[in-house]
Amino acid sequence: MTEEHLDVLVVGAGISGIGAGYHLQKHCPDKSYAILERRENVGGTWDLFRYPGIRSDSDMYTLGYSFRPWTEPKAIADGPSILRYVNDTADEYGIRDKIRHGFHVKRASWSTPEAHWTVEAERVETGERTQFTCSFLFMCAGYYDYDEGYTPDFPGMERFQGRIAHPQKWSEDIDYAGKRVVVIGSGATAMTLVPSMAKTAAHVTMLQRSPTYVVAAPSEDRMANKLREFLPNRFVYSLVRGRNVFFTGLFFWFCRRYPERAKKRLLSQVREHLGPEYDVRRHFTPNYNPWDQRMCLVPEGDLFEALKSGEASVVTDHVETFTESGIRLVSGEELEADLIVTATGLNLQLLGGVTVAVDGEPVKFSDTLTYKGMMFSDVPNLAMSIGYTNASWTLKCDLTCEFVARLLNHMEAKGYDECCPRTGAHPVDVDPMLDFTSGYIQRSIQDFPKQASALPWRAYQNYMVDVWTVALGSLEDGALEFTRKPAARAFAAPADDRAA
Repeated sequence: MTEEHLDVLVVGAGISGIGAGYHLQKHCPDKSYAILERRENVGGTWDLFRYPGIRSDSDMYTLGYSFRPWTEPKAIADGPSILRYVNDTADEYGIRDKIRHGFHVKRASWSTPEAHWTVEAERVETGERTQFTCSFLFMCAGYYDYDEGYTPDFPGMERFQGRIAHPQKWSEDIDYAGKRVVVIGSGATAMTLVPSMAKTAAHVTMLQRSPTYVVAAPSEDRMANKLREFLPNRFVYSLVRGRNVFFTGLFFWFCRRYPERAKKRLLSQVREHLGPEYDVRRHFTPNYNPWDQRMCLVPEGDLFEALKSGEASVVTDHVETFTESGIRLVSGEELEADLIVTATGLNLQLLGGVTVAVDGEPVKFSDTLTYKGMMFSDVPNLAMSIGYTNASWTLKCDLTCEFVARLLNHMEAKGYDECCPRTGAHPVDVDPMLDFTSGYIQRSIQDFPKQASALPWRAYQNYMVDVWTVALGSLEDGALEFTRKPAARAFAAPADDRAA
């Protein structure tokens, strides 16, 4: 059964999908659209993850939308505040009315003769299959698998007599007050959990195989809060947003250009927090260069404070086996625990796991190239919205949403029905789509699209470059092929055919 035809179908009502709704309404007011969301709530990641202390690891002046200022005092915000911000945005701009909850999108099939997508979705409550058709498909489901997080197959897990929990599946009945907790992992989730749980647990141990670069920063932007006392919120937001974009980009460039100097500076900051007696070399000195993996942000140095107080500790070692009462390490040390939290990462999943076909042929995305990091070679009328690995997610999403709206208006003005990136004679030297060495990326990157050595087939993870190429770049760039569907071509004037 086909529900209806829409000009644009957006998949996902998280921070990206709500942004897409805003830009479609503003820039393409005559286009019909709907947002399909599997869950019953708006917010995506920020609604799904409920583990203790959940917060952003980017400042809200760049994680927030370009069109709606962040006005709360904390620049490094907690999860509930971000979720409220996304929901308030959906309400303020009437986007919530466009959301269809309880639809799990399974398949999408493109038909060139009809110039539209047929999207198959399953109703979560009943299992009933439903079809939508749309002229353009906009995937805003991120790139994580929201069903299961990643947990290594540690030996002896079945022997442990306490509870084992993954942050992605956190539930309210997990009790850690007064208990011994071991958090396995060294990423942003682990470094969020440890100081938060340490406030009430008997003791929290962060067990890591290898260290991660950690940066402490104030939770509030004092300059922004001061300026808001006598300047309009929107002006202050734009000013601070621009400043943060510049300095974040500058820091990333410095780390990549001068890795040893950056490393020395980062470790010096850690020593200032933990003191000269702490073994920073063992526990906070990674074996890779800064920004080869994403750095961890700890607001107000809360992780360092928990370590100094004795409420928490870091152990750098490998798991030999779980035991009845905890974990035995390769070194022979045993960590006793009542609760073990496997903050061991997430699984990647392209396009929310949707199966895609073009004219009956399944698309193998690992054989495609990404066009400006948001479309795929030889896949028509489809875009995805994902964020930066080295900066705030929403910065790239805002640009992508604006691009899609501009593309739709261009197609409308020219009478085009189809837009498809074509590699043609472009260089085919390829690299992974994401160049981080992080485990969660390396486990799945072989299934993701590739990128080439130059624009428009390369995503530079650079906001300023994207402003120039995505926001301001020409749509008629030789890589995007625009066509009309066969019926439209048959009745078009010859001059129009030549213009296409």
